[in-house]
Amino acid sequence: MKTINTIFTKGCMVLASAALLTTGCTDDFLKQDPLSFYNPENTYTTESGLQAAIAMCDYGLKEMLMDGNGNVLPMASLYFMTDLGLYAKTDAGDMQDDFANKITPTSGMKGGGDENAMQRFWDRTWNSVTFANTIISNVDKVEGLDPTLRDEYLGRAYFHRAYAYYHGVLLFGDIPLITKLIEVPKQNYKSTSKEAIFKMLVHDLEFAVEHVPPQKEIGYIGTVNQEACMQLLIKCYLVVGEYAKAEAMATDLINNHGLALMKAPFGTNVPSGNPETWPVERNVIWDLHRGVNITDASNTEMIMPILNYYSEGFISYPLMRAMTVHWSNGIIRDPHNLGSPTYNYSREDSKYDADLDWVRALGRGIGCFRTSYHYNQTIWNYDGETDWQDLRHNRQKGNWVEMTDLKYNNPESDFNGQNMMLYAPDDYYDEDGKLLVKKGDLLCSDTIRSWFPTPLYKVYILDQSAEENMNANQFNGATKGKNVSNGNLYLFRLAETYLLRAEAKFYQGNATGAAEDVNEIRRRANAKKMFTTVTIGDICDERARELYLEEWRQPELVRISWCLAKSGQPDEWGDTYDLATWDKQSGTDLNGGSYWYKRTTRYNIFNHGSIISNKELNYRVDKRNLFWPVPNSAITANIGAPLRQNYGYDGYDDSVFMFDNWEDAVADEETAN
Repeated sequence: MKTINTIFTKGCMVLASAALLTTGCTDDFLKQDPLSFYNPENTYTTESGLQAAIAMCDYGLKEMLMDGNGNVLPMASLYFMTDLGLYAKTDAGDMQDDFANKITPTSGMKGGGDENAMQRFWDRTWNSVTFANTIISNVDKVEGLDPTLRDEYLGRAYFHRAYAYYHGVLLFGDIPLITKLIEVPKQNYKSTSKEAIFKMLVHDLEFAVEHVPPQKEIGYIGTVNQEACMQLLIKCYLVVGEYAKAEAMATDLINNHGLALMKAPFGTNVPSGNPETWPVERNVIWDLHRGVNITDASNTEMIMPILNYYSEGFISYPLMRAMTVHWSNGIIRDPHNLGSPTYNYSREDSKYDADLDWVRALGRGIGCFRTSYHYNQTIWNYDGETDWQDLRHNRQKGNWVEMTDLKYNNPESDFNGQNMMLYAPDDYYDEDGKLLVKKGDLLCSDTIRSWFPTPLYKVYILDQSAEENMNANQFNGATKGKNVSNGNLYLFRLAETYLLRAEAKFYQGNATGAAEDVNEIRRRANAKKMFTTVTIGDICDERARELYLEEWRQPELVRISWCLAKSGQPDEWGDTYDLATWDKQSGTDLNGGSYWYKRTTRYNIFNHGSIISNKELNYRVDKRNLFWPVPNSAITANIGAPLRQNYGYDGYDDSVFMFDNWEDAVADEETAN
C-alpha cells in the first residue's frame, strides 16, 4: 500500500522557513548579498534538519510550476515558443507575440503574472540548487548518521540539483556551476559549458541511482526514489551522447522495477464536472490523469508525483482557467448576432440549465494560452483520416472537446441548446431589413483566444471552493475551500520512459526498434495507426500526444535538437545539424536554425506574418531564442568576473572565459573576489 509523504506537514514548516533564509529575500543568486549564502550551522547538523531541507527540495518541484497566479501559469512559458502553443491573452497590456524582439537580456523576461515566467525559472533554478547544496554541504556534519542513510540523503540532493540544472541549462545555456554553500563572499562566478555541466549531472545521478532506494523500499511516496533518478539519468545520458547506456537504463526501468503502463480503468472513478452536460465514459486515459489516481496504490505507471492535495503547503493551480479556451467570451456571437450566447452561469442564476452547465464541465477558461493547429489537428491525422478512436483525442468517451461540441446556453438565444458554430449558416436580417449577419461570417472575432479544442482529460480538476459555493461561476482548477482539490501532478511516469528509449534507439540508427516503443504508447491509447519505422518528428509528436502539460516542451525540444546535432541523425525533413553551429544562429528567416526553430516555425504560426484576431498580432521567434538570455542583472551583479551571454543577444562575446570541464568549475568555487 502506498503512503503519501507528509513530512512537509509534520513540523517541517519552521525548519523550512529557516532554509528559506539561506537563499536571501531575492531570488537572483547574483543580486543578493554574497553573505546571504552563509548557513546557520546548527540548523542542518541534525537529521531533522536534513529532512527539512529534503522537504523543501520536494516542495520546490511544485513551486517551479505553481505560483498561485490565476491567469498565466509558469508551465505556459515552456510552451509559448514551441510547436504546440501560443500566448493568447489578447487583451494583455504587453502581448507576448513577438518574442524575437521583446525578449532581451534587459527586458521582456518576467517573474510571473499575466505575461511570462521566464525570470521566475531563472530564479527558481538557483533556489532549488541552493536547497540541494544545503544538504550536500551539511550531510557529513550530522553526527552518528548511518553511512547508508547519509548516501541516501546525498543521492536525493544530487537528484534535486540535477533536476534544477537539467532545466536551467536547457533554458539558459552556459551558466555558472554552483555545487556548495560558499564559505566566503563571492561575486566572481564564471560560466560553465553546457556539456561540462551535463557530464557532472551524469556523475552525480549515477551515484544517486546506486544509493537512493527503489520505491518499494521507501514505504511512502512523494520523495525521490531510485526510479526517478534513473529517469533523469536517461535524459542526461541522451544529452552527452551515451545512447546505449540510455537504452539499457530505460530497459532496466521498464522491466525490473515493478512498473507497467496502465491499460484498464483503475482507482477512483472521478466523473466530469457535470455529467448531465458533458458525460465522460470511464476509460484508462481519463483515470490516469485524475489527481487522486496519480498516487493510487494500483498505479504502476507513476514513477514520482508532485503532491498538491493537502491543506498545508497547498498551492492553487487554476489549470482549467489559465490553459483552456475562453468559450464564454462576449465577442462570440450566435448566428443571429447575440453576444455571449454561451455563458458561465452559476447554479443560482435564473438562466442556469443543468444540461448546459459548461463552466462546471469544462472550467472557466479565459484563454491565456492556446494550443497550436499542429496539436489540435495535424498530429491526429494520418493518411487523410482523423483518428477519433485514440483515447487522447476521443470525443465519444468525453476526453476531448471541440468548440462545436459545446451548445449555446443563453435562454435569449434563438439557438439555445444547439451546437456552437464558427461560421454563420445563413444571412440574418433585423426587423428593419438590415443585414446583421452574412452567411459565412466568422462568429468569433478572436479565434486565438476563444476557438480551440480542450483536452479535458489533461486539464479537468474538481474545483472544491467553487463546487461548495452555489453562486460560483468561476471553476478554475485546484483550489482550497472547506475541502481541498486534488491537484497532484506527475513528475515522471513510465510512458515517457518508453519514448526516451525510442529516442535512444533512434540516435543509434534503430528506427524500427524506436517504432516498437512508440507503438507501446499508441496501443494503450487505442490509436489506429501503428508505425513500422519512425522519424524524430514522429517521436516528438508522440511526446506531444502523450505528455502535453507534463513535459517541459521547449527544454525538451532543445535537448532533442542537441541530440540530433551530436548523433548526426536526420530530422523528418532529412536535414542534419552541425554540433558546432546548432546553437549559434540568429535571425527570423525560415532557413536554417536548430530543430527547435524548424518545428516552431513550420508547425506553428511563428514568422509567417501578421494576423488579425480581434487585434493585429505578429508571432515571431528568433533562432537565438533556442535559449533564453541570461538576465543582464545577473551579469552586472557578478562584478568580479564576466559571465557569458547566449549567442545572438546583446552582450554575447565568444572570448568570455567559461569552464569546459566541471571539476575545474568546482575547484574555482573556493576562490573569492
